[in-house]
Amino acid sequence: MDKTKIAVSVKENSLDSEISEIFARCPYFIIAEIKDGKIEKTEIIENKSLDQMSGAGISAAQLMAEKDIRAVITGNVGPRALDVLKQFNISIYYYKGIAKDALGKFIEGKLKMN
Repeated sequence: MDKTKIAVSVKENSLDSEISEIFARCPYFIIAEIKDGKIEKTEIIENKSLDQMSGAGISAAQLMAEKDIRAVITGNVGPRALDVLKQFNISIYYYKGIAKDALGKFIEGKLKMN
């Protein structure tokens, strides 16, 4: 099976962080590489779009495409970010709770796609 890269919008620099309510304005993204039903590697990156006056959604969504992300787990996605994510065929899953729990549910196929 190929690796799948998933991004989770989070409030803190940790897998134990709560998922951010707003995709483009989250402080961090957790990038998780999943292979054969397991998290193979994680990387936490700072969201440079966070403080942009406008266009944060577009910038954050473009970053996901650049990082070859296949799915995003977040609390909510604004309309412009949604358009860009869809253009790049990036799936969107909504979840409230802790990042590592969301990743576990994603791997188990228990998250609902938007």
